[in-house]
Amino acid sequence: MPRPVRSLVTAALVLATAAGCGDAGGLHGAGPTSTATSPARLWPNLTPAASPAWNYDDGESEAMKGITAPGDDVHKVDPVAVVKAEIAQHPDEYSGAKAPYRETARRMAYCGKKPAGSRCPLLKAYYRDLTGDGHADLTLGFRLLPGNQTAVRVYTFEGGRLVQVMANEDAVSGVELAGRSVIIHAPSDLADYEYRFQWTWDPEQHVMLLTHDEMLHLGKSQSPPAGSR
Repeated sequence: MPRPVRSLVTAALVLATAAGCGDAGGLHGAGPTSTATSPARLWPNLTPAASPAWNYDDGESEAMKGITAPGDDVHKVDPVAVVKAEIAQHPDEYSGAKAPYRETARRMAYCGKKPAGSRCPLLKAYYRDLTGDGHADLTLGFRLLPGNQTAVRVYTFEGGRLVQVMANEDAVSGVELAGRSVIIHAPSDLADYEYRFQWTWDPEQHVMLLTHDEMLHLGKSQSPPAGSR
């Protein structure tokens, strides 16, 4: 694209000439430059820990029993059946009077109708290649009731099996797909701040790992909905 480059150079010369009419052409100081500082290592004699103190969401995969599709095409998978498979595989979380997400299991009976009623906890399914194998993967979200959290899941086919490669639960205020990543926004107790988590596909581990966990300032005009993590 040589023509735009030449046009920009010509415009720059014209501006420089015009500015020179009232300027002797001398150099102008840009002000003091801050001194660069390198990281300071603390407690160099401290014995390094050999294992984590708690679970850092290292990522786990789980095959969804009984879920198959012709040609391993996730577009042909029933999202309602996928959520029901998770409920069946985790009865402690979804079944029984004391299960934390018992209302989700009960209200799945309202799903499967077209259009799905507002009582169905399952959200719209999205299809995008997050694993980089050239085939679409399935991203699902469903409300964890009776609380205010939302489950975000990613599924891919491996060897004829539908495998859950990402699972996250939070008081979600927004979700984005970018490249090989799922970005989850969650409200903070601090005004004008939000938590932002980025899960990224790892081809060696064959799961999505939590690669970024940060708190960001939004500004008053972009404050997330009220809530807490």
